[in-house]
Amino acid sequence: MSKAYENLKLEREQNVLWLILNRAHRLNAFNDVLLEELADALDTAEKDASIRCIVVIGDGDRAFSAGADVTMFPKATAVKAEEFSRMGQKVFGKIEEMSKPVIAAINGFALGGGLELALACDFRVAAEHAELGSPEIGLGLIPGWGGTQRVVRLIGLARAKEIVMLGNRLKADEALKIGLINKVVHYDKLRDEVREMAKKLADGPPIAMKYAKHALNFGTQVPLETGLRLEAGLMGLTFSTDDLKEGLEAFMGRRKAEFKGK
Repeated sequence: MSKAYENLKLEREQNVLWLILNRAHRLNAFNDVLLEELADALDTAEKDASIRCIVVIGDGDRAFSAGADVTMFPKATAVKAEEFSRMGQKVFGKIEEMSKPVIAAINGFALGGGLELALACDFRVAAEHAELGSPEIGLGLIPGWGGTQRVVRLIGLARAKEIVMLGNRLKADEALKIGLINKVVHYDKLRDEVREMAKKLADGPPIAMKYAKHALNFGTQVPLETGLRLEAGLMGLTFSTDDLKEGLEAFMGRRKAEFKGK
């Protein structure tokens, strides 16, 4: 990927793509341009078979993302606000629906839409100084990019109400305790820790990785029996792949598997 964006930087490390939100002067808050650029980068990455894992991080050391840029709000009508909400939901939904694992490297504030972005990712690794929360209620708003839906599925209704309705901010260690994030590391080690996780994911079997992600993300949104049927169908499909053959042969031969995504 060699596209140049205005508010998004791309870094490629072998088969891992880093998407860097590049509005540090606004705490990497989202405007229309950044939202559109993120959507385009995700679509392009999804089509590129050489990319096995994606990492989202904010520029600088202060913020992952402070959410939507509130300077846009005074001009918004109810209709425009609803359209902006649906646009953000659609973009973040691309992360949940794409075939590749996505890691949120939370390098600072993840507030409002920033938390919603992190929630859409498969894994969340945070620096020790990071803070997470949904402060929209203090502005007379509610989350509009999936925050009321994904947070409750992740940590349960009672905790979700504390974050959304009370507007409570959580330090990284508090977020870890309730399962909002996967890991907390020192800021200086954040990239290395995420890099190691991304490499492990990227080295895995791409087709099975896609099926596992979809079974987990979507099987949990339907009745158990429907989810089990989805799981069985996807598991069965893995038996048509060369990756399964390679995985079995590598296991028997006591060597590391080299998955091709076929």
